[in-house]
Amino acid sequence: MNKPIKRVVIAGGGTAGWMAAASLSKLLGKHLSVTLVESDLIPTVGVGEATIPTLHILHQLLGINEAEFMASTNATFKLGISFENWRDVGKDYIHSFGYLGQECWACGFHHFWRKGQELGIAKDIGDYCLEHLASREGRFAIMANQDLNHAYHLDAGLYAKYLQELAFKHGCVRVEGKIDHVNLDENDGFITGIRLDNGKLVEGDLFIDCTGFRALLIEQALHTGYDDWSHYLPCNSAIAVQTETVGTPPAYTRSIARESGWQWRIPLQNRTGNGLVFCDKYMTDEEAIDTLMNNIEGKPLNQPRVIKYKTGSRRKHWNKNCIAIGLSSGFIEPLESTGIHLFQKSIVRLLQMFPHTGINDADVAEFNKQTKEEIDNIRDFIILHYHLTDRRDSAFWRYCASMPIPDTLTHRMALFKQSGRVFKKAEELFGESSWVQVMMGQGLIPDQYHPIVDMMTEQELQAFLTNIEQNVKKKVASWPPHMQFIDHYCKSKMM
Repeated sequence: MNKPIKRVVIAGGGTAGWMAAASLSKLLGKHLSVTLVESDLIPTVGVGEATIPTLHILHQLLGINEAEFMASTNATFKLGISFENWRDVGKDYIHSFGYLGQECWACGFHHFWRKGQELGIAKDIGDYCLEHLASREGRFAIMANQDLNHAYHLDAGLYAKYLQELAFKHGCVRVEGKIDHVNLDENDGFITGIRLDNGKLVEGDLFIDCTGFRALLIEQALHTGYDDWSHYLPCNSAIAVQTETVGTPPAYTRSIARESGWQWRIPLQNRTGNGLVFCDKYMTDEEAIDTLMNNIEGKPLNQPRVIKYKTGSRRKHWNKNCIAIGLSSGFIEPLESTGIHLFQKSIVRLLQMFPHTGINDADVAEFNKQTKEEIDNIRDFIILHYHLTDRRDSAFWRYCASMPIPDTLTHRMALFKQSGRVFKKAEELFGESSWVQVMMGQGLIPDQYHPIVDMMTEQELQAFLTNIEQNVKKKVASWPPHMQFIDHYCKSKMM
């Protein structure tokens, strides 16, 4: 398609649609017309309320003020995820943001910690990470020149509205209506326009599919295909409900493993988001609702609703002149809060590779290659939580422990077990600290450490570990309580 791209049409709203609209309008809007089509009659999934630190990248590009955004979305800070009962019932750990201790050119900090454990001079590995300790002690602060190793718990509906206002400010046009038909060019099969149920035709040069699980453009019109990952990630259902806040909101997400899945608790300033992710082969919807409602804190604010999905990925995320962003591109369950990150990453990738002069095969292939590599790596990281477990107390967990896993994950686990080594590839989201925390949290401890550690005497190693631990403790002690900081920095406008 050698035709210059002047008109971008975004099909569907929600978080993904309005992230795309705000980004394209603000950053490329002088050269484009950006139109978003959505229907007030179609609800968005909108249960994902936890993010990861990469969201700072998009917010900086869009010039978003953190305090204003947080106050507008009832947001709290997030420093990691507490995984409870995942390794086994009664065994918990935290996967925190930030970095563990201090690495060297040859190996990560966990090698030094591993020898310290053997010698009985090392504390819990989380005591050597600022964000890990702060999350446990309920403290938070933003200091000058501090790494942006924090994320947010936010109201996804309010976040979409916040982005919508930004998009409108930069010229995006919203068209109300339900998509009735997708028009295709008879010669090349490219999308030429989408017809709405009110008869209106919205034409464009480039189309972004943000229609959620329905994937009206990328799949129903273009028949792109879908790789099903249910054999790796068997959960296929979720129950969501909101409750009144009880107690002080922690600066972390809670992920509590249950008999046939896991429960989330996400604290906002004005309420708590709750949900249960489960596999309906092992638990009925009614049993899941009972399990969730018997394990919430605070009065329910709405009726629990059931969401059905199939984990997997679209075979092409850019097909012809259509790019799938959001749930239309695939779905990896929300265990590590990667959903909004993937929306953002596809948007930034599109901005970097935007086809101003026309769509060419090389750009499309590169976009799809990068997207696939990143999604496959995230998939492996999520599978790790399920497969690397000592739980055998239910049919669900016995399946997870014995199920086949990708060769790429088998290699990572074997490499870490035998040598403690972790290597991050260019397109990977999760770095060494993340893999180390989850693998060791789930019970996989390296058999050995790097020989460079033995260059230190026992006394030098002890001084090295103690200095890091004391510095972390001192800094965290100087921070105020999490909610005290929020009250002064970004208190909600709606409370």
